[in-house]
Amino acid sequence: MPIKAIRDQSQPMRHIVHVRDHIISADASVDEGGGDSGPSPHDLYDAALSACKALTVVWYARHKGIPLEHVEVSTERDASEERKGVYRLAATLHLTGELTDAQRQELLAAAGKCPLHKLMTAVTTEVTTVLA
Repeated sequence: MPIKAIRDQSQPMRHIVHVRDHIISADASVDEGGGDSGPSPHDLYDAALSACKALTVVWYARHKGIPLEHVEVSTERDASEERKGVYRLAATLHLTGELTDAQRQELLAAAGKCPLHKLMTAVTTEVTTVLA
């Protein structure tokens, strides 16, 4: 099923993104000419990494019987050299539960293996754009 971004005619830059049965608003910031009525595409890209790391850590903990109670992933963006080909994301894991240092390190390693981390760092992504 394709993902669609359809312009919301009521706002200059806002688009409604449809992913299966889910709807997400995407917009540009006010400084960029948008209404800031939703995350920007860069925000969604960064958020996808945070969500993937969190889901991977939870899955891994459940699979291994690690007593993880809560996981939060904060991601900071440094796009200062994006035009030079470098886009930096720094993810920080916040883990709670009766975890040993070894388990914390194991969960950190699992987060580094989330599918989007791999996709963003180890895979060549080819994008084509065509007219309908």
